Amino acid sequence: MELTHFNEQGRARMVDITGKEVTSRTAVARTTVKMNPDTLAQIKAGKIGKGDVLAVAQVAAVMAAKKTSDWIPMCHPLPLTGIDIVFGDNEADELYIEGTVKTTGKTGVEMEALTAVSAAALTVYDMCKALQKDMVIGPTHLVSKTGGKSGDYRISSNP
Repeated sequence: MELTHFNEQGRARMVDITGKEVTSRTAVARTTVKMNPDTLAQIKAGKIGKGDVLAVAQVAAVMAAKKTSDWIPMCHPLPLTGIDIVFGDNEADELYIEGTVKTTGKTGVEMEALTAVSAAALTVYDMCKALQKDMVIGPTHLVSKTGGKSGDYRISSNP
């Protein structure tokens, strides 16, 4: 596969999507925050001193997805048509964050979905760091994507 992110001088460039077709596109990304069971229990019980951790993390995820092109240099600014963040856990020591991002456009929303779940995880860390500094974020990965010239993708196994 030829990479199109380089110009004739071998320098990075934003890919020209002018001639691409507009299609409906969706991307789903997932990450994990590993923490002490007590930290997870306090998050779920709403007992973290900074407030409702999951509500704030959800808002952070939406805000980050909308601003992805502001901090990923070659990412196109996109009109997002939907962002959904869901949380789950293993009832022990892992918080799961999954983000689905949608658009109708000429390029995909994988980076927006990955940015969303990353921002949510970082927000969880920020809000809980006084309680626990050794939380671990990741793995963060693309679960699936639909639309576009390269077609659909679904991860073959969960990392």
